This record gives sequence, structure tokens and C-alpha cells, in this order.
Amino acid sequence: MAASKFSLILFLLSSAFIVFNGGYLAREFKLFPFGLYQEAAKGWSQLRQQQAEELPWFYIRTNRSPEDVVRSDRAQPGLTLVTEIASDRQISAKVIDLDGNTVHRWDIDWFELWSDADHLPESLVPQSPPGTNIHGAAIMDNGDLMFNFESKGLIRLNRDGEVVWRLPYLTHHSVHVHDDGNLWVSGTKYQTKKVDRLSHLVPPFYEETILEISPAGKILREWYVADILRNNGYTGLLYMGSLNNENTAIRGDNRLLGNTDLMHLNDVEPFSEELESGFFQPGDVLISLRNINAVLVFNVETEKIKHLSIGEVVRQHDPDFMDGDRFSVFDNNNQAGKPQRQSRIVVMSATEDTDEVYFAGSPDNPFFTRVMGKSQWLDNGNLLITESMSGRGLEVDPQGKVVWEYLNFVDDSIVGVVSEVQRLPLDYTELFTKAE
Repeated sequence: MAASKFSLILFLLSSAFIVFNGGYLAREFKLFPFGLYQEAAKGWSQLRQQQAEELPWFYIRTNRSPEDVVRSDRAQPGLTLVTEIASDRQISAKVIDLDGNTVHRWDIDWFELWSDADHLPESLVPQSPPGTNIHGAAIMDNGDLMFNFESKGLIRLNRDGEVVWRLPYLTHHSVHVHDDGNLWVSGTKYQTKKVDRLSHLVPPFYEETILEISPAGKILREWYVADILRNNGYTGLLYMGSLNNENTAIRGDNRLLGNTDLMHLNDVEPFSEELESGFFQPGDVLISLRNINAVLVFNVETEKIKHLSIGEVVRQHDPDFMDGDRFSVFDNNNQAGKPQRQSRIVVMSATEDTDEVYFAGSPDNPFFTRVMGKSQWLDNGNLLITESMSGRGLEVDPQGKVVWEYLNFVDDSIVGVVSEVQRLPLDYTELFTKAE
């Protein structure tokens, strides 16, 4: 027995001696496998260098140039609100004219505007600039800016950038100003205890809510998305979230892992009385649940789901009512593993149960954003689109031709993420030009 142990120890020591001296000789005299080792070391060094030079998620390399940005007289007249990440990791909210000139700007700094964010769980408290981004914004008729610090709170600033009020609630993605002036906003609650409507989730987790908020920043009504689904017989949708793929594991945001981003509510829009009623009517609300590829309309008084689309689009954003029977959806069309992915704007009819691709990217005219994205129907029949992860806004006519563009250049070859480009009503032109 002792002899066997001694033999094993002698074998191991001899092997180590041979490996060490073999490596030394290979390096000194450039023998095999020195060449393979050298190539591997070179590749590792290049990878480390590439990682060191990698841009943060909100900056993207581009082959576009400022000189080839499209401008034409076929664009819808008016000023445009742009929310974006600008140079030097700064959050930017500005109003521009159709030539891209800035006519008004707000200085947005999370660390100055909300340094006392006691309402946030520790994992969501920003540590370094930009700290967060604007996702969902609107300008009130007096020129005040309303916006979400993404998943961190809703804030109202006057034209001088002074805080009018702050709502310490985890709001995100969308802000819609309804006919009565109230705001409809996507919300999230950080739940540290088990709740019956989501009994399968282990705390802590984040739960989606729908909020109606007064112009003074007071919560008027609140709905839990899980309650709406359960009470309408769609409990199964609470168990099918598409999690942990390339787009939920956003760097540095652990809250998007596991069961903590179950449905990903990313838009809330009430039906406007300015639209002609049909299948949809005032009191109906359109919402988007990205992680289950679902878009639905429910009535706020009865809380009954009137229309539900599941699986017709992929990881969508920003559905918009078009009339009493139709709505459009920003279909990110983010099919993981598929080459040359292209996003789409899809028009869905509740009465005819059809969907039609209104606009889509192509290899010759790329249009794709794996996350985020917005669209806005304009009075002249054009469609204004935000291609967020390309740092771009584009306006297309009914024939699909690009008639106006905005690119968020932070230097000659890099653009910053654009959360939204939003064309303002014509009377806002006088509001801001007089104010300046």
C-alpha cells in the first residue's frame, strides 16, 4: 500500500517537472506548442483591449454622418421634443426645429434633481452619470416638462428647469397626457412580501401597475396588471414571461434577472375623445406587456379586457390608438439568433382580427432597435418613429419614404441612445420661440 502511494507521488512530481521544463524549453527555443500559446495570448490581449474600449450601452458606433441626415419640406411642421443621452454621459431634453437647431433645453441631472431618492431600493440607486435615462416624456401646454427618470420617479420641471413636483414612485417607459389633462403612466412597485395575486413569485420582486395621475402629481387611480389578467381569466399569462435572454440581462441592472421582470409593462394609453368611437371608446386603455408579447385593451370602469393580442409581435413597445377599431404597435421584432433583424410598425384591427405591416426595415434601408422604440401618428398622415438603439428619429410618409431624420451625434462616429422624438402641436412653436 505504501509503495503504491509512493509511486503515485513520484508520478505526479515527475509529470509536473516534465510539464514545467517542457514549457520552458518550448518558450526558449520556440518549439511546439509555443506558436499556439503565442496566438492564444495575442487573442486574449486583443479581447481585453476590445473590452476596455467597449462603449457603454447608451453609445453606439455608426457609419452615418451629419451631412447625410434627411431633411425635406414634406415633414410635418412644428418643433420636436427630443429626449436622449448626449455627450459626456449627460441626460438631455431639448426642443429642436426641423433643421435640428435647439430652441430650448433643460439641464437634466439625476444627482441634482433627486439626490434624496429614499423611495428606491438600494439596487436601483444611481452611482455614476448618467445614472438613468428619460423614458416617457410630455410637454404641458404652459411649457413645463414632465418625464420619467426610468424606473425611478416622475418629475415635473418648469421651462427654467426648476422642480414643480416629484412623485416618488417607480414610474417608467411612458407618459401620456389625456384629454382632461391627467397623466397615464406605467408604474412598478417593489414588493418585499408575498402577494396573493403573484403567489408564485418569491420576494423581493417588481410588480407592474397602471397609474392615473393629476397634473399636480397626485395619484388618482392605480391598477395592478396581475389583477386585471386574473380577473379576466388569463392567469396563465402570469407564468409565461420570456426572461433571461439577450435583452433582459441589461448590464448592471440585476432587477431584470430571474422572476423580477414578469411582464414588463411598457406603455399605457387611454382612448382619446378626439378619435371617432367604434369597438374602442372613451374609458378604454391600451397597454403593452413586452415579456409575454401581449397587447391588450381594458375598460377602466368595468376592468374587463375588450381585446387581447398575444404573440403577433415580438417584444413590442408603444401601441397607439388610431381610431375606434384599430391601433398600431411598434414591433421590435427582436427574434434572438435571427440575422439581419428588422423592426416593424404593425397596424391591428380589433373588428376584422387582422394585422398589417405599415412600415418595416430592410437590408437596404435598415430599421431595428432591439429594445425601446416609439412612434407617433402626425396630422399630415406621416409617421414619426424613434429608432432608439440607433440614436435616430425618422419621419416617413404614407409611401414609406423617409422625409425627415434626426441623429444624436456625440462625435463624428458615435451616436447616443434616443429615448423619443415627439413632434409638438403647432401652437407650441410660438410658446417656445416667445419664451426664448
